[in-house]
Amino acid sequence: MATQKFMGKNQLIDRLSAQVGSKSAALTILKKRGQLKADGKTLTAEGKKRNAMTAEERAKDRASKDQKVPASKFTYNPKTNTARRKG
Repeated sequence: MATQKFMGKNQLIDRLSAQVGSKSAALTILKKRGQLKADGKTLTAEGKKRNAMTAEERAKDRASKDQKVPASKFTYNPKTNTARRKG
């Protein structure tokens, strides 16, 4: 699942497609998450917010929400696309 492609901003669909192996699967996931409208072409407000983040920012955001700690308290591992708490 880890990929070094599409790590920058505005690459949400491309990155998820690379991770899951198919653009159609990525679009389905984004629709379920509420980040893509039913037309399969238009990002929702939440999708636009996530798309504006880099892979690092998204990983830190996920970890921050899970652990209820500010994102600044995490370090990022690009090889695994995960964030780990500092310290």
